[in-house]
Amino acid sequence: MTTVLVVDDDPDVCDLVTYKLRKSGYEVRRATDGEEARSAVAAELPDIVLLDVMMPGPSGLEVLEGWRADPGTATLPVILLTALAQESDVERGFALGADDYIVKPFSPRELARRVAAVVARSPVR
Repeated sequence: MTTVLVVDDDPDVCDLVTYKLRKSGYEVRRATDGEEARSAVAAELPDIVLLDVMMPGPSGLEVLEGWRADPGTATLPVILLTALAQESDVERGFALGADDYIVKPFSPRELARRVAAVVARSPVR
């Protein structure tokens, strides 16, 4: 089963995303901030990460940058899920190595489709 790590400090967003992804057949793990995300990935590499950008502690962008610099997580599929919708924000996310960028509010159905698309494109580990 494909494992998704959902990282967001908003419990309502976590609950919605978790519900939709579980209904779509994914195993879901959760983290509430950047440090927890780093620990979760170090403990057990998920198949994909949905990563909020604005969180307490290290931002999602800082976490993503660290993962991309580490050979063990350099190809970990990451979708940024954020309220930051400016073109410059999207460009920065992709420049740091995001596989996709979804702006809140989002369609749960579209989110599940994008997760499936990124997982399908990702290298087999």
